[in-house]
Amino acid sequence: MVTQTLQPQRRRDGLDVGAYLARVGYREARDPTLATLRGLVTAHLTRIPFENLDPMMGSPVFDLSAAALSAKLVQRRRGGYCFEQNSLLRYALEALGYAVETLTARVVWMNPAGLDAPPAPLTHQLLVVRMPGDARRYLVDVGFGGQTLTAPIEFVPGVVAQTPNEPYRIGVRGDEYFLETLIGDTWKPLYIFADVPRPDIDLQVGSWYVSTHPDSIFVTGLSASMIIDGARWNLRGRHLAVHRPGEASERIRFETASQVLLTLMNTFGLDVGGIGDVHARVTEVLDN
Repeated sequence: MVTQTLQPQRRRDGLDVGAYLARVGYREARDPTLATLRGLVTAHLTRIPFENLDPMMGSPVFDLSAAALSAKLVQRRRGGYCFEQNSLLRYALEALGYAVETLTARVVWMNPAGLDAPPAPLTHQLLVVRMPGDARRYLVDVGFGGQTLTAPIEFVPGVVAQTPNEPYRIGVRGDEYFLETLIGDTWKPLYIFADVPRPDIDLQVGSWYVSTHPDSIFVTGLSASMIIDGARWNLRGRHLAVHRPGEASERIRFETASQVLLTLMNTFGLDVGGIGDVHARVTEVLDN
């Protein structure tokens, strides 16, 4: 039963853009161009890790206001998942002069049925961004964890877009779209989405769902990912995978929760204090 009232959130109030840019280490031009957008996406992904510590620890994530996200991801130097990551980037982009639309998607990544899987809930958030005076639209997503886009791609179906990591392309399925990526020699779909902007309340409901539903992977296990020196560092429970472009993947299995926590703190740069007995909880979910 939901016991807290969900309220529509205001958009940019509470965000110190300078503090955000310092957090992601971005020191280049701030004018709203494609080059700036690319630089911001790269900076964000290399400084703010994807992580689900709050849902794993039993703390629902429903406040997606600029003030709340700034306090957590900027001031406390934590990370977050898609609703947090892409909302924070959205606030920063809007403040810098970009036009931003927020979309939601149904995840099919790692589902054997792929695009033919039964409809899943709208549990992913992504962005569509335009520069002033430019009709072109770019799909931007800094919140899909271990397989997230590492560069903006133009919203043009069928065109293969190379990123610093894998190639991606947008496909069309009926009146919806899907994003897929090339893994080895196989195109694999990530999510299905409609080109329909969503109001803030829909994002809050989606975030509440994934951070409280008993079957949500964010509630039942530990996930963290980040781009480090151009490589994808993906942690799930006790298993760490490092995917470097053009090289064989490196896989590490941690024996203890202490090793996992040291990786979260030293490799991902996370402050895991003040959110409860993280060691005990990580011990419980090492194999989830």
